[in-house]
Amino acid sequence: MRARFSAVLFDLDGTLLDTLDDIADAVNAVLRRLGQAPHPAEAYKRFVGDGMVELVERAFPPECRERETPARLIAAVRSEYGLHLDKRTRPYPGVPEMLDGLRSRGLALAVLSNKQQEFTERSVRTLLPRWEFRAVRGASPGRPLKPDPAPALEVARSLGALAAQVLYLGDTSTDMRTAVAAGMFPVGALWGFRDADELLGAGAKELVREPPEVLGLI
Repeated sequence: MRARFSAVLFDLDGTLLDTLDDIADAVNAVLRRLGQAPHPAEAYKRFVGDGMVELVERAFPPECRERETPARLIAAVRSEYGLHLDKRTRPYPGVPEMLDGLRSRGLALAVLSNKQQEFTERSVRTLLPRWEFRAVRGASPGRPLKPDPAPALEVARSLGALAAQVLYLGDTSTDMRTAVAAGMFPVGALWGFRDADELLGAGAKELVREPPEVLGLI
C-alpha cells in the first residue's frame, strides 16, 4: 500500500519544542532594562509565531517603541535570547516517539520556522540531535516569512516531494495558512501555543492532541 505522505514539515516553537519560557525570559529581561513591566510567560503564546518584528511590536508598549528604534529592540532581544535559547526549552512530551516513528517509516523530516535562521539551526542541533532533518529553514534576509507559502514550497523541492505529499504540523493559524497556501496537508498541534478554534478556522484538516497521534495519519 502506498504511503499517504512522503515528508513531514514541522514548525518549531510550540510544535517540536516548548520554547515559551526562554523566549519570555529574554524579552522580559530587555523590558526590565528599559524600565518596563515584564509579561507573564503565558502572554507570549499570543506574541510569538510571526517573526521577531511582530514579537517586538506585541511585547513592547508604544512609548517604549517610540523611544527605542525597532532595530535596537530587535537586536537587544536577539542578543538576550542567544543567552537563553536552551536554558529551559525542551522537546514536548511525545515528540521523540513521534520522530522515531516517522523515521522508521522512512519519511523525510524538515523544519520551517519564523525564528531567526541561526537560532533555528542551533535549537534543532542542540535539542533534537538524534534525528536527521533534511532541511532546517528559519528567517533570513530576503526570505519571506510564513504564512507566505514560498519557503514551504522551497523546502518541499529540496526534499524532492510534491506539496500534496507533505504533512505540515504546526500550532498556530500562521502555520495552517502556510500549509493551505502551499497545497500541503495542514495538521494542528493542540499541545502548542494556540487553540483548536484558531487552528480549524485557519484551515487545519486534522487536529492532534499528542505528538504520536501524527503516526496514525501517515
